Amino acid sequence: MTAVDWHSTIAAVWRPRGAGLRPVRRLDPVRLDELLGIDAQKAELVRNTEALLAGRPARNALLWGSRGTGKSSLIKALLNEYAPAGLRLVEMDKDDLVDLAAVVDDLRELPQRFIVFCDDLSFETEETLYKHLKSVLEGSIELPPENVLVYATSNRRHLVAEPRSDNSDVELRGGELHYGDAVEERLSLADRFGLWLSFYPNGQAQYLAIVDRLFAGYRGDREALHLAACQFALARASRSGRTARQFWQEWQSRQ
Repeated sequence: MTAVDWHSTIAAVWRPRGAGLRPVRRLDPVRLDELLGIDAQKAELVRNTEALLAGRPARNALLWGSRGTGKSSLIKALLNEYAPAGLRLVEMDKDDLVDLAAVVDDLRELPQRFIVFCDDLSFETEETLYKHLKSVLEGSIELPPENVLVYATSNRRHLVAEPRSDNSDVELRGGELHYGDAVEERLSLADRFGLWLSFYPNGQAQYLAIVDRLFAGYRGDREALHLAACQFALARASRSGRTARQFWQEWQSRQ
């Protein structure tokens, strides 16, 4: 693996077919106070990350829910907030999870605290890459390192596709549901994340609050701005924070 100077580098991406870890030079500058409508999720992940930095027990985290609701931005904002305190981040793609154990092994003896970030993580029923993730999270003969956590985002609560045929394996025994082997195998992956954070779609009021935050210095007709923002969201069938930011970017380009 290519050596990274973690004193001057706060984030890197894993490139297995290239030079291994590649330092990130241009980081998304998003800050925690820019993320609206997810205060409870933000507070919980901040507490967990501060526990990691303090050497206290901390949990691997699964951020799941609707698209564009701030899951990935929250993790990026945490890095920007806590990098001065020693937090570092390694981003890995789902297809590269076969290398996850090797990456973690190279991080476990370092003085910094690391988040391994897996964005938009999900698996189809026939895929087996998730087994590498299970082993690192919990399931190996060796305990996970105290300085490395996995933070993953997904649109799926259990990460793995759940076909309708799974229902045929569910049995009711003594008043309790018992799942078939295939379902138990999939549920066991999500169960290894000690912290689950759910993200839900914004209502119109919350969407417009995000728009107002982005347009804090706007001196024009606020009602007309809201109407344009709602029309923009309607065309994209989404009132997410991502949609609000895209509306702001388009407005800026037109000016």
